[in-house]
Amino acid sequence: MLPSLPTLTVLVPLLSLAGLFYSASLDETFPQGCTSTNSLCFYSLLLPVTIPVYVFFHLWTWMGIKLFRHN
Repeated sequence: MLPSLPTLTVLVPLLSLAGLFYSASLDETFPQGCTSTNSLCFYSLLLPVTIPVYVFFHLWTWMGIKLFRHN
């Protein structure tokens, strides 16, 4: 069974924050080491940025469809 959307909305940022802290505690070159795509740090920084952008454009598309249908 999949978790609900409000649960995922809270869970995903918390997991990415935990991954970020995990990366910061293990990686000696934390800010500079995040540029390589094969490091965990890169993805723990990418995920919190990607999700709000995805949600914004998903809602933008949905709103456009709603406005198109009603006008």
